[in-house]
Amino acid sequence: MSEATFIIDAMHCGACTGRVERALMAQPGVQNASANLMARSAHVEFDGPADLESLKSALDQAGYPGRLKEEMANGPSAAERQMQEARQLKRQFLTALALTAPVFVLAMGAHMIPGMHHLIANTIGIEASWWVQMILTALVLAFPGRVFLRIGVPALLRGSPEMNSLVAMGSLAAFVYSALVTLAPGLLPESARGVYFEAAATIVTLILLGRWLEARAKGRAGEAISRLIGLQPKTARVQTENGVEERPIEELVPGDILLLAPGERVALDGVIAEGAGHIDESMLTGEPVPVAKTEGDPITGGTVNGESALSYRVTATGGDTVLSRIIAMVEAAQGAKLPVQALVDKVTRVFVPVVMALSLLTFAIWMIAGMGFSHAFVAAISVMIIACPCAMGLATPVSILVGTGRGAELGLLFRRGDALQRLSEVAVVGFDKTGTLTEGHPALTDLEPLADLPETEILALAAGAEARSEHPLARAILAEAETRGIPHAPVKRVKALSGKGLRAQAEGAKLWIGNAGAMEEAGADIAPYAERAKALAAKGRTPVWMSLDDRPVALMALSDPIKAEAREAIDALHKAGKQVAMVTGDTRATAEAVGHDLGIDRIEAEVLPDGKRDAVESLRQIGPVAFVGDGINDAPALAAADVGLAIGTGTDVAIEAAEVVLMRGDPNGVAMALELSRAVMRNIRQNLFWAFAYNVALIPVAMGILVPFGGPGLSPMLAAGAMAFSSVFVVTNALRLRRALR
Repeated sequence: MSEATFIIDAMHCGACTGRVERALMAQPGVQNASANLMARSAHVEFDGPADLESLKSALDQAGYPGRLKEEMANGPSAAERQMQEARQLKRQFLTALALTAPVFVLAMGAHMIPGMHHLIANTIGIEASWWVQMILTALVLAFPGRVFLRIGVPALLRGSPEMNSLVAMGSLAAFVYSALVTLAPGLLPESARGVYFEAAATIVTLILLGRWLEARAKGRAGEAISRLIGLQPKTARVQTENGVEERPIEELVPGDILLLAPGERVALDGVIAEGAGHIDESMLTGEPVPVAKTEGDPITGGTVNGESALSYRVTATGGDTVLSRIIAMVEAAQGAKLPVQALVDKVTRVFVPVVMALSLLTFAIWMIAGMGFSHAFVAAISVMIIACPCAMGLATPVSILVGTGRGAELGLLFRRGDALQRLSEVAVVGFDKTGTLTEGHPALTDLEPLADLPETEILALAAGAEARSEHPLARAILAEAETRGIPHAPVKRVKALSGKGLRAQAEGAKLWIGNAGAMEEAGADIAPYAERAKALAAKGRTPVWMSLDDRPVALMALSDPIKAEAREAIDALHKAGKQVAMVTGDTRATAEAVGHDLGIDRIEAEVLPDGKRDAVESLRQIGPVAFVGDGINDAPALAAADVGLAIGTGTDVAIEAAEVVLMRGDPNGVAMALELSRAVMRNIRQNLFWAFAYNVALIPVAMGILVPFGGPGLSPMLAAGAMAFSSVFVVTNALRLRRALR
């Protein structure tokens, strides 16, 4: 399966995204296509007969030419393109305003300034003023307004009209009719000789104003990505055989030695080669306290060095760096479509044709009602202009963009944007214990020989067997042996026992280390010591047994301190109305001691890694499940949950299986992610309500439904202003999410 992302600048409304997706999906071999109005992009998954050229050709034929994102890698970033568009729209608006102002004064001055009509009539004459208005309006349409004609008219001719088509038809209809009145008045009855140049010019000017304000707001919406991109330096100082050279980041390769001055930003991921100091990782974790680093410790590109000079060896470049992966995660999430978007897509697909039909119907009704051509004509134009599919198309993606960007600032990375909606619906949150609710750095607290082996020999055997294990409990045994200066005993044929411990060969006997399940498999009778193990577990410690063949030789206990933030995190989830569960492979007594201390509602203990998926299914009886974990053994549960959240300090396997990554490693991030998801979904509902309510309420008003009851109609100029405001409202409302969780 191949993937490609196209940048498509010609998308301006929700109808555009639907046409882009349909054009791509019509190509043989395309499996999925998703267009994003906010990012002006389309992501395609394809195989078989499809290729990039055929996809480009399909976009061209649909009227939405696209450029591959990779082809623009050395060009301006998305944020820079947004700024360029905002500057261009500002110039177009100001040009249109300068040309429209005199047209507006000549046409509407009499309504605002007493005697203005007589002044114009007595100086240049009414017909001459029409000529001036016609020339100025033609300039408005030909220059700042040509974007509507260039995109809207071809779309109309292809039979796929969109928002630009409505603006083009409305403004052109007003201009052409007025020009006919000016150039050949004899072709029309005297009662129909009115001009509407001010309507055509003002429509273009107000909509350009709305697009400029919208582009500015979109730029602010995408600031989170811009800040992340800005974290990576453009160059770095490289230690070479010939001295120190400054090179562009693109030329660096893994293994290069880079120099890092005090206060300088780390260019790429690496490990410290020489020196020691503190690194500010707040960009990565949100934690303001610098982290101590010494030789051999990893450092991340984009973080900031403290007051010590260091050198480090590059370990990752390009798209493999943590910062690049974070940016990719955020961009992928921002391009996602939520399930709620399906309804919007269905509406926008038929929206423009329906509006055009309503415009014609409006004209026909008022002509039949005997209100005259002028009234019918103005009402028909107002209907075309006031309809706004843009607000509907923007309602969801702009909220996702701002929300996921705010999440990145808080250390919450949404790998999939649709996780926002599912997370807001979660009823129960399940936690792994070790490394998630606890520090993940257990220590050996108890060691009781059960036979005639001394403690030193017990530790030597245990350390020899656990030497290759990555399990936190194994690291605790190794750390204790190292602290006591005990060398590892020779151990052979080590085999992990999933969810139980391990088995090995030592001193001519089978060595077993693990929980009661491992002892049962070894045939070792631990019943005489069961009460001692229960007493240790009641204190929140994890009992670990050792046997040689079927003879128990030691009972150890390991304690993993509960994270200081864990209780606060559980309390926050309870206040949010969520049930909290803990799913762990630890003994029931140990799990219950930790669970009761934290106030956890439901405890699933002695669960094997393969059983964590079943535990999640069991929790689903309560409602949608979010699961939080950090280890390889949590991957099945993370994948099975409605939403998987991985602690950012955990393993790559866990992070890949999750949909949300908590970069701080703080369980408080779970409640923050839930609150952010609710805020985003609430914002989306507000935007969708506004977008639909605006069209449902104002299209009938533009049609003149209030006129028979003595109410007002709606002029094309007011319609243009309302239409421009509707999209600006949606984007501005979404920007409020930047203040979420402050």
